[in-house]
Amino acid sequence: MNTDARLRKLLEERILIIDGAMGTMVQRYKLEEADYRGERFKDWASDVKGNNDLLCLTKPEVIKEIHKEYLRAGANIIETNTFNAQVVSLADYGMQELAHEINVAAARLAREAIMEYDGEYRQKGGSAPFPAEVCFVAGAIGPMNKTLSLSPDVNNPGFRSITFDEVADAYYEQIKGLMDGGADILLVETIFDTLNAKAAIYAINKYFKDAKLAEPPVMISGTITDASGRTLSGQTLEAFGISVMHAHPLSIGLNCALGASQMRPHVEELSEIASCYVTAYPNAGLPNAMGEYDETPEETAAIVGEFAQQGWLNMVGGCCGTTPAHIAAIANAVAKYAPRRLPQVEMA
Repeated sequence: MNTDARLRKLLEERILIIDGAMGTMVQRYKLEEADYRGERFKDWASDVKGNNDLLCLTKPEVIKEIHKEYLRAGANIIETNTFNAQVVSLADYGMQELAHEINVAAARLAREAIMEYDGEYRQKGGSAPFPAEVCFVAGAIGPMNKTLSLSPDVNNPGFRSITFDEVADAYYEQIKGLMDGGADILLVETIFDTLNAKAAIYAINKYFKDAKLAEPPVMISGTITDASGRTLSGQTLEAFGISVMHAHPLSIGLNCALGASQMRPHVEELSEIASCYVTAYPNAGLPNAMGEYDETPEETAAIVGEFAQQGWLNMVGGCCGTTPAHIAAIANAVAKYAPRRLPQVEMA
């Protein structure tokens, strides 16, 4: 049974659990510039602290342990540490040439984490809550730090700092690295500009056509930026969904920007209009004045549990500010509820 078939079988049986925030967990390690550089990049010309994707090469043990913490908390879909691992974003650090290598390393680390986590239970004579065969590596493809729909110059609204082809080429290389490293799923996430997402979808289609391989399951997750119910590039949730459904995604969902409480009406709407599976991974509430997240695991889980009770969810996890404790609480809160059923689409 291939990955898509295994996922679909599981999704008919239960609500699957996505992991939580990577950046939040990295911050707990209080890494310094030297930690980010490691021996290999100790003489790099610019500062690299903050380039969390680089840690796949310089602090792989940290990234792997974070993955395992989420697995122990009950996640069975873990995202690679590759949110900014494409040439456009890595250019901020002059590290464009590392894009492929970082993505390969990230996917391999996630796979190793799954196998080691599974081995921990087998050594004790038992089996993991989610054994290796029902755990999946989702190759994280972030939104990029340049946008195709919006001008970075308020005095020149027609200006664009990047072209569609440049964005697609950057994503193509990232996708190749993720697949070379063994990703099971491709997750185009935190979408605030649908045109960037379309470039990622185009790159996915082109890569697998070029490689003469069957496409893996593709998950798509957008970001509603405020109370307007629109993405940053101005689309309503329904318009966003229509714009990406040509990709025939396994799932469509929402993540980031909002806490579960603020995300509630949008998840409800999405559950009503989506013809595929629905995901949600909100932040741990809204940030406080210091930019930190105060919502407790119990508070987040109570709200997300209501989503599940209402029958809106197929996959759920956490974004900014969430931790393994949040994921454990969410997993416990949704465990007793059946997954959302796919709508029956009438054929004309």
